[in-house]
Formats: sequence, C-alpha cells, structure tokens
Amino acid sequence: QVQLVESGGGLVQAGGSLRLSCAASGRTFSNYAMGWFRQAPGKEREFVAAITWGGTKYYADSVKGRFTISRDNAKIMVYLQMNSLKPEDTAVYYCAGGRPLYSSNYFLENQYNYWGQGTQVTVSP
Repeated sequence: QVQLVESGGGLVQAGGSLRLSCAASGRTFSNYAMGWFRQAPGKEREFVAAITWGGTKYYADSVKGRFTISRDNAKIMVYLQMNSLKPEDTAVYYCAGGRPLYSSNYFLENQYNYWGQGTQVTVSP
C-alpha cells in the first residue's frame, strides 16, 4: 500500500521558518515527481512546489525565493523548507507523487496519483 506521510507542520510567527517532511513508502517512486500543495480555509487547493526525479524544481510565484523543495531519493523523502513565512501561508500542506508528462503540468493536481493526509501550518501575524 502506497503511503505518503507529512510531518513538520505547526504554529510559527510571521517571518519564521518551518521544514516539512514527507515520507513515502509502498513503492520506489522511481521517475516520480514529488510535489507540495496547500489548501487554506475556504479556498481551493493550490500548487506550492514540485521536484522531478532528477532534481528540477518548480515553484509557485507566491513562494519563490522563500521556499525550497528538495528530495532524498535513497530515503524516499521530500522536504519543503519554508522561510520568511507570512500569515497568508497558513494552510494544510499536502505531499503528492505523480508523473506529469510535461513541465507545464507540474502545478496540476490531476497529474499526481498519490497524496498524503496533510499537515497544518499556521503563521501568526
């Protein structure tokens, strides 16, 4: 059974940092891209960042320069380092795994087959 388990969420003040982790199990995820999405209260889920098997990274404009995605293929782990956090970053953050066909598809939810249950990130003013 494939599982993605997120951890590292919590409460932080604006300007602070958090590091999210996603542990994958149940398959190798070889050649799979891994992504982070988030959903704020009352809003639709949105793309945050993605990283290919080879390490190419994609970011939403809203997090560029503040968030960094990385992965450890040997450990099947994905990380999201979040710096300079803002109250508008408050959301449930989801880890996802998939195989988007084109570079323009990495921000699309329907390109990802596997999803974690999410971890809450709350940024206070």
